[in-house]
Amino acid sequence: MATDAQLLAKISSDATGEALRALYRSYAGELYGFALNALGDRGTAEEVVQEVFTRAWRHAEAYDPTRGSVRTWLYQIARHAIIDTRRRAAVRPALALHEPRDEQDPEGLSIERAMLGWQVASALEKLTPEHRQVIRLAHVQGLAVREIAERLGLPEGTVKSRTWYALRSLRLVLEEMGVRA
Repeated sequence: MATDAQLLAKISSDATGEALRALYRSYAGELYGFALNALGDRGTAEEVVQEVFTRAWRHAEAYDPTRGSVRTWLYQIARHAIIDTRRRAAVRPALALHEPRDEQDPEGLSIERAMLGWQVASALEKLTPEHRQVIRLAHVQGLAVREIAERLGLPEGTVKSRTWYALRSLRLVLEEMGVRA
C-alpha cells in the first residue's frame, strides 16, 4: 500500500487516475466537513473540495514532504480555496440563497474556530487508527452507528463502545494540548 506522499508523486504520471482517487477517498470527507464548517453551504463546500483536488493534481510537484504531511498540504490548499471563495462572494454577492450568517461572526469562520479545528485535527492524529476512523465516519462524514457497523463489518455495540472510548481519548488529548471544551 502506497503512502500519501507516494500517491501524490504518482498523480501527474498516473494515467488511470487511481492515485488521485485514493487520496480523494482518504481526505474528501474531512475536507468537505472543514469547508462546510467554514462556509456554511453544502454546494459551495463540495465545490471547494473539488477545487482542492484539482489544485493538488495540477501542482503535485509543489508538495514538499519536509514541510508537512500530505494531509496538512491538502488542508492548506482548502484554506486558500475557502479564502478565494469568500473573496469572490464579496465581489459578486449571491442572491439570498444562503442562510444569514451569525451577527457576532460576520465572516463565517472566526480565527478561533479555525484554530480549534486545527487543534482537533492534530489531536485526532494522536489517536489510534481505529478510534480516528470511527470519529471521522461519525462526526466528519455524518454516518449513523448502523452505517459505520456495516462499512467496517463490526457489530453495532462495538461501534458504539469504540466511539465512546474514541471521544473520551480525544477529549483527554485536547486537554493535554490545553484546549478546553
